[in-house]
Amino acid sequence: MQKVFGSTGFEFGFLFVMRAESAMDPETFEPFFWNLPVDPYIKGDYRLRRLSRFKVLEEDIVKMPHGYLFQPKEYNPLVGGIKREFVELDDELVEFDMFKRLLSIFRDFCSLDIGAEIGVHQIRTTCSPDNFGNPAPEGIHSDGSDFVCIYSIDRRNVQGGETHLYRDKTGKPVFDKILYPGELLLINDRKFFHYTSPIQPIGPGNGQRDVFVLTSPSLLVDH
Repeated sequence: MQKVFGSTGFEFGFLFVMRAESAMDPETFEPFFWNLPVDPYIKGDYRLRRLSRFKVLEEDIVKMPHGYLFQPKEYNPLVGGIKREFVELDDELVEFDMFKRLLSIFRDFCSLDIGAEIGVHQIRTTCSPDNFGNPAPEGIHSDGSDFVCIYSIDRRNVQGGETHLYRDKTGKPVFDKILYPGELLLINDRKFFHYTSPIQPIGPGNGQRDVFVLTSPSLLVDH
């Protein structure tokens, strides 16, 4: 594990974890990404997405009832200010032991309290020779949460997709790296802005980038 900007705990900023856990195998998640519905809020049909929220209990992390994603426009000028609704994660994925391990890693690194909520975004960004895929169409941003985790599952026939972290929107990035499958980035969303550059195919045909993005708080609201 590489700690960036030193200090103890997670208050200092962000952690980058190479091959985060030997018990984590990103390839086992790949079948769950083949039935993602298109994100209806982004033009171009190049982003596919599911979303669910979870609650930290004393000895478990459990799935919560369906909710709606809401971010103020100050955090998401593109689609902020509206309630966005996405299809829930597959039940089989929710019960998958390695997925539960991912939730536990996020809870433990962020020292989440009992009752804390976790939002889990399952996202595939696609690209073609004629159209780039944009993982962050809102540009350099923060999510409006406390903590964000990006866990890379797959990169297939793509170039680009570099993740950048910034102390402010006008400065140079303090972190700049392509996250390869199995790599995980934990961000203190109160201290850093983030952005991921567009992807395009390396060779003939289409390409794709698959990730889980976890946030706490979940940013989901009830009806």
